[in-house]
Amino acid sequence: MYSEIFQTMKTLLPMKRILCIDDDPDICLLLSRYLGKNGYEVETAFNGSNGLNKIVSGKFDLVLCDFRLPDKAGLEMIQAIKDIKPDLPIIIITGYSDVKIAVKAIKYGAFEYVIKPIHPEEILLTIKNAIESKPIISQSDETNIDKDASIEKSNVNNTPKEHKKSATFAIKGSSPSANKLYQLVSLVAPTDMTVLILGESGTGKEVMAKTIHEQSKRKGKPFVAVDCGALPKELAASELFGHKKGSFTGAIGDKIGHFEAANGGTLFLDEIGNLSYENQIKLLRVLQERKVKKIGDTKDLDVDVRIIVATNEDLKKGVVAGTFREDILFRINEFQIDLPSLRERKGDLSDFASHFLNVSNEELGKDILSYSDEVLEKFKLYHWPGNLREMKNVVKRAALLSNGKNIELKDLPQEIVTPSYFQELESEEDSAFTDLKSVAENAEKKAILAVLARTGYNKSKTAEILKVDRKTLYNKITAYGISLNS
Repeated sequence: MYSEIFQTMKTLLPMKRILCIDDDPDICLLLSRYLGKNGYEVETAFNGSNGLNKIVSGKFDLVLCDFRLPDKAGLEMIQAIKDIKPDLPIIIITGYSDVKIAVKAIKYGAFEYVIKPIHPEEILLTIKNAIESKPIISQSDETNIDKDASIEKSNVNNTPKEHKKSATFAIKGSSPSANKLYQLVSLVAPTDMTVLILGESGTGKEVMAKTIHEQSKRKGKPFVAVDCGALPKELAASELFGHKKGSFTGAIGDKIGHFEAANGGTLFLDEIGNLSYENQIKLLRVLQERKVKKIGDTKDLDVDVRIIVATNEDLKKGVVAGTFREDILFRINEFQIDLPSLRERKGDLSDFASHFLNVSNEELGKDILSYSDEVLEKFKLYHWPGNLREMKNVVKRAALLSNGKNIELKDLPQEIVTPSYFQELESEEDSAFTDLKSVAENAEKKAILAVLARTGYNKSKTAEILKVDRKTLYNKITAYGISLNS
């Protein structure tokens, strides 16, 4: 009897299908067994080409992909998968030393990345979150992006899945710089000015845009977020402006574009520097006239939309290089907000750490109270190349591994405990230092690196702490070949 009920439930709730792409058969086998026991159907591929072929011919709810495959690079795989199935969530498996690349993977469209060695509970939670973030549209509909305009209308107030990001960065901090930042937000939010948000990947640009929306007169109206970097070049115009039935091969129904979906509310264009030059021209008319013309339509459609854009690139350099239109830059830069990196927000670091610990406790069902003093000190010394997004992942992983009431050093990744730049210096100690002078120089270099990291690479403050003038510090930095692009 119970087996019949179970079979009936499987029919009503089909198992989610996962494709695991990894050149290590042992990892594929372990994931297949573990995920199979937890209600997933897993198929494997041992190289990128085989994996892509399976995505073309099969239906999957999620892809687990190793970043280092024998035939294809990780970023190349993400792009190829998104070209085939734009809505298919991708979780990248990587070593922690690849954190900067992992952050770039998120920008290319990966939902999340997990760090080796893989912890079962962590991967299971990440998979669950990724699949639940998908829209309620079957994979068979993904190839018919136009199948039912009524589905699009029913989701007008929802952020499109491929651009949906975590809202767990929504904490402002308490430092004077944070207060000044949010004073700017309170000034510009009530207006309809177009806002340009600048900041590195992971600094919370979308959350800032949502905060502006929530403090505006458009609160309660649609907030639509679009990752311009994830828009396929040939479909970008359709995604942004919509199309009419029959306007091109495969357009079997009318489609509502993002501008129309955001009508009355706010449209957030993330990573606008990645928009192709051709689509920039189409965007310019909309910015100027607030009118869109669907592909295949002869009529203009008026749209009442507040535009907020964001980028981690220097758009002025793009103008000089000829990859970004200067007239668009003038249109979008009515008001500029600069989001500082996490290493420049040491005064807010404890606020963010506490916030992410609360979020992790809720998601993992834990009851961890705080961090040890040693952990907080390591957090202050670390340079956080992935910013808030990286901190969120580090805290969640540490909370998962913790078996006490506090996060301890043993719960942190090695990269946080001993940053790579210190590891490099330690390896140099074993081979290069043969006299007292070289030992002294090594100690001096270590001290400069440590203080630079603590001050968020603020040279004036670093010089003050080290009790040298700026010129002396610059000479030391040059002599020791210290990079300031961390």
